[in-house]
Amino acid sequence: MTAKSAAAAARATVYGYPRQGANRELKKAVEGYWKGRVTADALRETAADLRRANWRQLADAGVHEVPTGDFSYYDHVLDTSVMVGAVPARHRAAVDADPLDGYFAMARGNQDVAPLEMTKWFDTNYHYLVPELGPDTVFAADSAKQAAELTEARALGHTPRPVLVGPVTYLLLAKPAPGVAAGFEPLTLLDRLLPVYAEILADLRAAGAEWVQLDEPALVQDRTPAELNAAARAYRDLGALAERPKLLVASYFDRLGDALPVLAKAPVDGLALDLTEAAAANLDDLAAVGGLPGKRLVAGVVNGRNIWINDFEKSLSTLATLLGLADRVDVAASCSLLHVPIDAAAERDIDPQILRWLSFARQKTAEIVTLARGLARGTDTIATEIAANRADLASRANSPITRDPAVRARAAAVTDADGRRSAPYERRAAAQRARLGLPLLPTTTIGSFPQTGELRAARADLRAGRLDTAGYEERIRNEIREVLAFQERAGIDVLVHGEPERNDMVQYFAEQLTGYLATQHGWVQSYGTRYVRPPVLAGDISRPEPMTVRWTSYANSLTDRPVKGMLTGPVTMLAWSFVRDDQPLGDTARQVALALRDEVEDLEAAGTSVIQVDEPALRETLPLRAADRPGYLAWATESFRLTTGGVRPATQIHTHMCYAEFGDIVQAIDDLDADVISLEAARSHMQVARELAAHGYPREAGPGVYDIHSPRVPSVEEAAALLRKGLKAIPAQRLWVNPDCGLKTRGWPETRASLENLVAAARTVRAELPES
Repeated sequence: MTAKSAAAAARATVYGYPRQGANRELKKAVEGYWKGRVTADALRETAADLRRANWRQLADAGVHEVPTGDFSYYDHVLDTSVMVGAVPARHRAAVDADPLDGYFAMARGNQDVAPLEMTKWFDTNYHYLVPELGPDTVFAADSAKQAAELTEARALGHTPRPVLVGPVTYLLLAKPAPGVAAGFEPLTLLDRLLPVYAEILADLRAAGAEWVQLDEPALVQDRTPAELNAAARAYRDLGALAERPKLLVASYFDRLGDALPVLAKAPVDGLALDLTEAAAANLDDLAAVGGLPGKRLVAGVVNGRNIWINDFEKSLSTLATLLGLADRVDVAASCSLLHVPIDAAAERDIDPQILRWLSFARQKTAEIVTLARGLARGTDTIATEIAANRADLASRANSPITRDPAVRARAAAVTDADGRRSAPYERRAAAQRARLGLPLLPTTTIGSFPQTGELRAARADLRAGRLDTAGYEERIRNEIREVLAFQERAGIDVLVHGEPERNDMVQYFAEQLTGYLATQHGWVQSYGTRYVRPPVLAGDISRPEPMTVRWTSYANSLTDRPVKGMLTGPVTMLAWSFVRDDQPLGDTARQVALALRDEVEDLEAAGTSVIQVDEPALRETLPLRAADRPGYLAWATESFRLTTGGVRPATQIHTHMCYAEFGDIVQAIDDLDADVISLEAARSHMQVARELAAHGYPREAGPGVYDIHSPRVPSVEEAAALLRKGLKAIPAQRLWVNPDCGLKTRGWPETRASLENLVAAARTVRAELPES
């Protein structure tokens, strides 16, 4: 096909779409089902309504080929485990008895069985359920979900493209099941898995699929020759199938690198590439391998992970470069639109001028369609859209919102000394022990306590004017008193005020910092039914006044025990926001760090002896390629030290991280120079404690013994057993006892029982120590 005909054939498509519905209908239906208020049939009907609405919206916008199979009740990787029959042995009875309840048991666990481990989906804030595999795993095809959704879409008159997690990525994301001997590699199961994928592809072809998309984002990471050979073998075998649909292999989040020639040579029919700035090298690499003659190229030129408008002229230039490199060039976002909110037009409280800069899923769909039309029919056909886009981009670039000279001058004046504590850890630890007087294995929590319906209603009443400020604040004071009283009764050593006044650990601070914008409807799935509203970091950052001192000081006035001041760290403030893309991330992190430094110093001046600066996103934001990591870790750790570097030795600095793979950032954790770090460890069976020990981590750590993302109440013995595992890696003098994460999403009954068991476990193990 000539470049001209490739352009004429250009169409718009997307890889996936937000699942929740405009008003989070899916969240309400699923949680209603868990509570017995919604029947299984009603839940299924809600899900079908949401799928139909998404397909209709995409088709009406001009998307030619809609994705199917991207919808999930909880997680698409968990759906893949079901699709290939990889159900852990402990869940098989539940799945056999009731597939829907068994599915949710794998996701959340129950009092009898633990859930699958959960971790971050590459470098996003989405969490997936980690497949558990072993040498005895027997795969079996179950294409019912995929075939049913394909059939639904076809019956409605759409052109559907089923989307599956590819076999190589699925195995690379998996972990050895509990009890499997060390050294087992899930990728060794590839030859066992491929016939199952072949059967599923045949089922989808029989159900009417012309194309099937196989997502292989794991191939944008550094891969060994053996892993690349496995990818070549997988797509050689799948491509050689006699009865199959056309195969589109999709990658996103970074450049493919050495995997690009592997996939370009494979006997598949198309390749989808991320062509945003994060993966710009894909364009050069594609030209270097001679393009994709005879194949389809889906060009991800619209950023599917951030919310800023596309630069039409830049994208059209990229698309024009691709013509002649493939038989057909289509236009898409860089990845699934799962990672952005649904519709910017729903925002009523954002300045209309700023709203012109924002692009959520509906707006990105329109951008994709516009670019496809311009590519297919010529830029003259979209001249009006190009002119408007150019004006919107100029409006943002020239806006005083984006630049504050005072903030920039302060950031430029930072020195290395600003990011160093005034004493080494050994001296700090001695001063902190003398000040705090804590026992061995001190107990604490991560920060938040249950956000009850009453608290959420009080915030809603305050916003609506049904409750005045004085009444609202009295409710907050009452909640803090109750949370502190419970912790004292339970025997917790270092208390928290429970954060009843906070809507979200990032949004709460963003609403009090200049340069941030808050949305009302910008919900994005984090995991399962947990949705967050990432704020928009639009301009230079400063802190007009203290943000947490008042409520922390009030809590301190109610108890003789130490109460932690609680802040969200600079990297997490960036990672869990839609961050500005018009300056380096390190520059933005430094601005946020300086604003938080002011807050830390005000907390200390108010008498707070323990201050926790959470950085759960430090690992999540780690670049996918090793070559890009040193630069990121340099500014990420510097920004944390800049936040905390000004306090006195006797003030104990904590940090917290959760639900990520920590092994490859242990040195960075060390470089933070925090006095205490708490980390998720319950689902991963104390793996992080072993990783810290192997590194020789010299400071205090609290690997979690209570998995807060499950409704299970861990028994005293279960928590004690985890503690004993922790003690094999970390000495008692440096080991803390805490949950994996904050308790915001849990209910009070399970929270009370779990924390009481946690304290009892600490006392049990403490009594076993020779030092006690």
